[in-house]
Amino acid sequence: MFVWLENSTVGMWVSSSLWAYPFLLSVHIVGLAIVVGLFSMRDLRLLGMFGTLPVNTFSNLGKLALAGFILNAISGLLLFTSQASIFVTSVPFLSKIVAITAGMILAHSIQKKLNDDISSSTRILASISIACWIAAIIGGRLIAYIF
Repeated sequence: MFVWLENSTVGMWVSSSLWAYPFLLSVHIVGLAIVVGLFSMRDLRLLGMFGTLPVNTFSNLGKLALAGFILNAISGLLLFTSQASIFVTSVPFLSKIVAITAGMILAHSIQKKLNDDISSSTRILASISIACWIAAIIGGRLIAYIF
């Protein structure tokens, strides 16, 4: 199935086009900057940094973060088609996917708590969230170097 995906029209376009892979990778980085930037700032605020910034500011930015995630998901799926049979067995890739999944689950949980008082459990979730996004970034970078 993964070899078929690589040999599909989309997979061949992404892997053989001079511009497709670099363009999609650039779009992927923009999505990453939106998602990880917003969630990291929110998590750092919940941990006590940027005290003058109201916590409820991040309630309104959830839709922007979701848009960044959708951008990342689409570009990521297209990038995946270029080397699907390699990525599906790549420990850094699989680690990245696990970290992103955990990060998005935590993001949803934290977003629901933004209007409440900042409890110690919310701070713990924010700490774990930051760790997930750092792990996702490291996993993503290692994909290029470790297969």
